[in-house]
Amino acid sequence: MAQAHPHRELSDEALLEGIRDGHEELFTELYDRYFPRVYAFTASRLRNRADAEEVVQEVFTAVFRSLPGFRGESRLLTWIFGIARNTINSHVRRTQNAEQRLAGLEPDQIHPADSLSSCTPEEQLEMHRCLCALQDQLGSLSAWQLDVFRLRHEENLPIREISERTHRSGDSIRSSLYRVKRMLLEAVDAQRAGCAEARPESWGAH
Repeated sequence: MAQAHPHRELSDEALLEGIRDGHEELFTELYDRYFPRVYAFTASRLRNRADAEEVVQEVFTAVFRSLPGFRGESRLLTWIFGIARNTINSHVRRTQNAEQRLAGLEPDQIHPADSLSSCTPEEQLEMHRCLCALQDQLGSLSAWQLDVFRLRHEENLPIREISERTHRSGDSIRSSLYRVKRMLLEAVDAQRAGCAEARPESWGAH
């Protein structure tokens, strides 16, 4: 007889409290509890599986970044759907804007991105600091977590195929992707905040 999952009986309130207290293993339970409905909600609007998977990742990243501000004034699922709706709308706007920009370009207007050598010394220093911060964060990850992130964002593979390649469950894949994204966002946010504070003092004299 299969043993019951220890976290499935937790209420939403207990689950959120545990996540806020730093118990990251509860992320898998929250994701598993609400992923099917959030994915169905997203896929019905985007009608593209790859886009829906990517947007749902953005939704749950936003959910966890916003948890400190959730006061329980509405049901957790209602709150998550609100974030999903905003994320879907932002994705649609980005896609439409990109298509409009590309449609308006002449062939001779399309150029490769500027190289680092074309950046100012201040911009190069800021990018170098951001890269160092990211490397410090990534150093704490295991090889399989880095491989999962590469497969998802470099090769654009769906969760199911990544799971088959790495021999890990879909929940483990999603949990790992969330953890890496959160670490990257925290590193970039912290570095940008540090650069913003330093710029008036050290760069303003140029």
